[in-house]
Amino acid sequence: MLTTLPYAALRAFEAVVRLKGFSRAADELGMSQSAVSQHVRLLEDWTGQRLLIRGARASHPTDEGERLAQAVAEGLGRIGEICHDLRSRGTGGVTLAVSCLPGFAINWLFPRLIRFDQLHPGISVSISTDPRPVSFAGGEADLAIRYGMGRYPGLHVRRLLGESLTPVCAPALLRDGPALHSPADLARHTLLVDELKPVGGRLPNWEFWAAQSGVTLPRPARMRRFGQSNMVVQAAIEGLGVALGRDALVMDALADGLLVRPFAQAPVPSDYAFWFVCPEPALERPAIRAFHDWVFAEASAAASDKPD
Repeated sequence: MLTTLPYAALRAFEAVVRLKGFSRAADELGMSQSAVSQHVRLLEDWTGQRLLIRGARASHPTDEGERLAQAVAEGLGRIGEICHDLRSRGTGGVTLAVSCLPGFAINWLFPRLIRFDQLHPGISVSISTDPRPVSFAGGEADLAIRYGMGRYPGLHVRRLLGESLTPVCAPALLRDGPALHSPADLARHTLLVDELKPVGGRLPNWEFWAAQSGVTLPRPARMRRFGQSNMVVQAAIEGLGVALGRDALVMDALADGLLVRPFAQAPVPSDYAFWFVCPEPALERPAIRAFHDWVFAEASAAASDKPD
């Protein structure tokens, strides 16, 4: 029976259900959307069941499809764990694959990761900064630090770092540039804009900050747009303009004096946060538990050391 299972079709179907669409599944699997659709049709023919309800915006599994997708995800996850264990034994150590956004990796995780290495020399951590949600079932990552609203059904999800927003700039810009004493002065400055993709809730952008702060956001002299948060932070450090700082990404630069807060307004809480995410059974693995405990200890220390 095992030799007759349509493995490629099962994997494609699981990806469509998990990612809620053919396009995202095709991107993850590295094949065309039509190929993914064909795999699903073949699987429906093979099972003799309708497995998906196809919609214009998203596709949803039928009851039979949900049951099958869950079984495939569990099976792939278990296979991934065993393969990971075998590879770790073969290399004489444990490799932990962590997925997160580039901004979080560069501005928060990397400066702290050496401490994990010192505590756990037998665990090698590799970092993937793919902005799309990774497939745990496909073995792309062991755990992830995701940014958003924390809605990741079927996974272990725990809030790692909350988020607040405050304008930041380089000390030299505040000292030598046009006056920057109140939000109205932004009219004479360049705003650095992080082009975040919405994942629910209110997008933590300049307009959100102004509305929550009770101020009017003036038309800036110029706007520079960036596709990654770490680029926004670095541009602010280089004096290219004023950025809307997300505290997890700018706390170290503020503490080191590379950035300053020009205004007296209190930081504005964001709807978004950073979340520790992994499959539920994964926390039973010692390496993942070790990283989990370490990263939450670091987050707690960072929150207590946050600049006022």
